[in-house]
Amino acid sequence: MKIFISGATGYIGNKLAIQLAEEGHSIHALCRSENKKQLLNHPNIEIFEGEITNAVAVEKAMQECDQAYHLAAYARVWARNPSVFYRINVEGTRIILDAAKKMNVQKIVVTSTAGVLGPSRDRPVQESDTRIGNIFNEYEDTKIQAEALCKEYCTNYSMHIVIVNPPRVYGPGILTESNAVSRMMSLYLKGKWKIIPGDGKRTGSYVYIDDVVNGHRLAMQNGRSGERYLLSGVNASYNEFFDLLEKITGKKVRLYHFPVGLMMTAGYAIMAYTKLTGRPPLLTPAWIKKYFYDWSSSCEKAKTELGYTYISLEEGLAKTVEWLEQQGELKMIK
Repeated sequence: MKIFISGATGYIGNKLAIQLAEEGHSIHALCRSENKKQLLNHPNIEIFEGEITNAVAVEKAMQECDQAYHLAAYARVWARNPSVFYRINVEGTRIILDAAKKMNVQKIVVTSTAGVLGPSRDRPVQESDTRIGNIFNEYEDTKIQAEALCKEYCTNYSMHIVIVNPPRVYGPGILTESNAVSRMMSLYLKGKWKIIPGDGKRTGSYVYIDDVVNGHRLAMQNGRSGERYLLSGVNASYNEFFDLLEKITGKKVRLYHFPVGLMMTAGYAIMAYTKLTGRPPLLTPAWIKKYFYDWSSSCEKAKTELGYTYISLEEGLAKTVEWLEQQGELKMIK
């Protein structure tokens, strides 16, 4: 089968592309970066150069494809010109959907984020919940708009489009901003990660990369058109996460609880520095605000309708630590 993939050089997309290629599918990978092409070195992967905002390039890459996975996005915490979020995440999605309609692609899976559903309160958030609170940043805002586009195309053009919403994904793979949890683990294990946000009791949902890749494939196979599916995993607090990491590795790093209010102050100082130097910030106040909330989510819908499953956090962290050791990431550990 011929399958189009955008974002095939990204964290999740690369794993998905290689897995499908290994199974004998012919992958049409849209790739904008010349220096990342080596990530797609496989005889069953054909690289099509171009941006997702280039309709001609997208249509060329999508020709004769039966399925399409759209994972490409601008997922950073900051952009010098915030319009880049809207150009790539919203208009890019529109161009992908227009091309899929024109090329008669049978099924499309679009990757969003669990963040669009907002924080959780007394229970893990579900797909049908009304969002609590305001939108935190441009990334969330543009992903909400992209999801609205998908639903619009399902309704207006009878296209089969399924949305998947992963939360905090971790595990082996490219150490990009999308793999922030694994990068944090690497820093912790080198003794370079020193803080826990707030009192450490705020929760998030952690899911292993292979489970997310499998969730994408199950969404393509079993997902209902116009529906979204949370591909979440284990809901855990920061304290629980680092306690488990210490248990698995036997490495104890002294961590300091950093009040979120002070983190906000630091965030504004970082932005002042960014304004002076133009250097991208590690975090912005808009992203730091998220630490005030719980971000637990439920994947019961994906379990029931897709057949989705996930491994335990302990097993996933152990696999990730083993991979980091193999990569030489942990050479400073005694």
